[in-house]
Amino acid sequence: MKIVTYNVNGLRSALKKGLATWLEAAQPDVLCLQEVKALPEQVDLSPLQALGYEHFYWHNAEQKGYSGVTIFSKVKPRQVVTGMGHPLYDREGRVIRADFDEVSVVSVYVPSGTSGDERQAFKYRYLDDFFNFCQLTAKECPQLVICGDYNICHRPIDIHNPVSNKNSSGFLPPEREWFGQLLASGFTDAFRFFNPEPHHYTWWATRAGARERNLGWRIDYHLVTKATEARLQRCQILPQAVHSDHCPVLLELN
Repeated sequence: MKIVTYNVNGLRSALKKGLATWLEAAQPDVLCLQEVKALPEQVDLSPLQALGYEHFYWHNAEQKGYSGVTIFSKVKPRQVVTGMGHPLYDREGRVIRADFDEVSVVSVYVPSGTSGDERQAFKYRYLDDFFNFCQLTAKECPQLVICGDYNICHRPIDIHNPVSNKNSSGFLPPEREWFGQLLASGFTDAFRFFNPEPHHYTWWATRAGARERNLGWRIDYHLVTKATEARLQRCQILPQAVHSDHCPVLLELN
């Protein structure tokens, strides 16, 4: 089973930049997208449907053109659950879960705190409640993958310049500590399970040639429960896919 997570920073834009052609080559079974920034009826989905993604599920933000997560699948899930059951966050379209016969997959878009103190405080509240959501979901669905844009670099090797970014949202000590606690609670960072090396990133600023020079941040993850760890085959960051300021991350389970 191949699962791709990808913050597309606008699904319509990504499709214009060749996303469907890339998917035809990559052939994931399940495609988890973040920041789709559109309603289903606003997107020409025929290129994705032609590739076999006949089952697609949306969690929209109330604000048009903002946030939004989706799951596209070649196999129909048994059940789809939208949101965290918390109106404060669910109105922003940040979580969707699909339960398949052998594994459940969550697509998540954690808030950014880069716009100021108010949103950073909102992010901290979200993280507290999302932690609880992860624990409850893992109990309900032991075979679980929670993937998406966490907007957090966990360790210094996950960011190109940890010293100059020590006070940047996304690399603040409380955020990093939260991420470590989530892993300690029973989750595995699938990419780090296979690859301990630095200089692997999933997001780059659009200014000053950051992507060309690989001055990035690793903020997109596949986290799996310990019960799912034995099924890990590979997890790979795919920076050659350029349809967004992020790149996709592929997880393969046996």
